[in-house]
Amino acid sequence: MLEFRGAMGVLSAFLILCFYMVVAGWSLEYIYQTFATSTFEGMNASALGTFFNDFAFSSYRPYVWLTIFIIATFLVIKVGIEKGIEKASKILMPALFVIIIILSVYVAFLPGNAEGYQFYLNFDVSKITPSVALSALGQSFFSLSLASGVLLVYGSYMNKGNIVNTSLQISLFDTMIAVMAGFMIFPAVFAYGIEPSEGPSLAYIALPAVFSQMRGGMIISLLFFSLLTIGAFTSTISLHEVLTSCLADKLHITRFKSNIIVVIMLIIGAYGCCYSLTENSLFYFGGRSLFTWFNDITSEYFLPLGGMVMSIFFGWFVSKQKVKATLTEFGMKPKFFPIYFIFVRYLIPLAIMMIMLQQFGMF
Repeated sequence: MLEFRGAMGVLSAFLILCFYMVVAGWSLEYIYQTFATSTFEGMNASALGTFFNDFAFSSYRPYVWLTIFIIATFLVIKVGIEKGIEKASKILMPALFVIIIILSVYVAFLPGNAEGYQFYLNFDVSKITPSVALSALGQSFFSLSLASGVLLVYGSYMNKGNIVNTSLQISLFDTMIAVMAGFMIFPAVFAYGIEPSEGPSLAYIALPAVFSQMRGGMIISLLFFSLLTIGAFTSTISLHEVLTSCLADKLHITRFKSNIIVVIMLIIGAYGCCYSLTENSLFYFGGRSLFTWFNDITSEYFLPLGGMVMSIFFGWFVSKQKVKATLTEFGMKPKFFPIYFIFVRYLIPLAIMMIMLQQFGMF
C-alpha cells in the first residue's frame, strides 16, 4: 500500500509541475509586458482576452517562459537544500506576504469596492455541491503540499523540531494568505466594474483590466504578477525536489544527474501541456486538453486519494504506539494523540471517501 501511495505522490508531483510550469510562464510574460512594453495600458477586458488567447494558445512565447522557469527551478535544486531551497524560501515567502499586504491596503481605499467585499464575504450554502467540495479538497491538498510527497521528502531531512507547531503555523498562514488574496482581488474587480471570473480568466484578463484603469496601475500590475511568480516558484521548487530526491534514491545516482533527468521529463511534459492548448492540438481528447486533464486528475483524484490512503495506512497498518512515540518525540502532547488518531483512522478517510462518492453520484 505504501509503495502505491508513494508512486501516486511522485506521479502527482510530476503532473502538477507539467501544467504548473506553463501557468508560471504566463506570469513572467505579464511581468515583461507590464514593465518593458506597457502593452496593457488602456486595454479593456475584451482586448485583454484577445491578447491572452493569442499569447497562451497560439504563440511561441509560452514555451520560452516555461523553459526559463524550469531552468530557474533546476538551479535552485542544484545548489541544494540549505543554500538553495531554504535560502530561496526565506527570501521569497516574506516577499510574497509583503506584496499581498501592500495590494490589500491599496484596494481598501478604492472607491466602489464595497460590492466586492459583499460578493467575497457572502456565504451561500447552496453553492457547496459535491463537485465544489471535491475541488476545494483538491485545492487544499495542493496549497498545503499534501499527498504529493513534498512533506515526506522535507520531513526526511529533519532530525529535530516540533511538527505540531510547524503544521499549525503552516495551515494558519496558508489560510490567512488565501483569505487576504480574496480581499485583494474581488474589491478591486468590482471597483472598476469588471465581471468576476475564476482561474486564468481572473488572473490574466479581469485583473489586468483593473490594473489598466488604476492610477499607478503599472506598479500594481508588477507587484501582482511578481506575487504570482513568487508563489509559483516556491511551489515548483518543492515539487521538483520530490522528483529529484526520488530518482536519486531509486536509481542510485547523484542528485545532479537526477536533476537533469527531471528537467528533461518536465520539458517534454510541460511542452505537451502547452501545445495541448493550441487549436486542433493532437493532445486534446475527451473534450479536454492535456493541460486540463493533468490539472483535474491530480486535484480531483490523485491528491485526495493519496491523502485517504496515507490516513488508512497510518491509522490501521502502522502500530498505534509507534505513531504515538514518533509524534510525541516531535512535539505532540500525549493527551492530544487520541483525538489525532480518531481523525486519522476514521474521520479523514471517511470524509474524503464520502466527498468522492457524492461527486460520482454513488452516495
